[in-house]
Amino acid sequence: VAASAMDCYVYVLGTIAKNRHLTYVGWTNDVSRRLVTHNAGKGARSTRGRSWVLLYSERCASKRHAMSREWHLKRNRALRRELAMKQFGG
Repeated sequence: VAASAMDCYVYVLGTIAKNRHLTYVGWTNDVSRRLVTHNAGKGARSTRGRSWVLLYSERCASKRHAMSREWHLKRNRALRRELAMKQFGG
């Protein structure tokens, strides 16, 4: 099944800065393109100057659903910490 142009995803990125894990949550219709944008320093201001890896992505039924999931994931620090620990250890 081909992905439609309206597929939306919520994603969690991770990086290590000054010996601590940082995460970033966002939504997009193209996760791989968005990761490239963040790593090129052209994404959100808080992601600039860092090298990010994709920790998690989830397909959503609509833009509205993706934005709702983003809101919830931003507030779920325990999940984001768990994802970072799986990726980076420590």
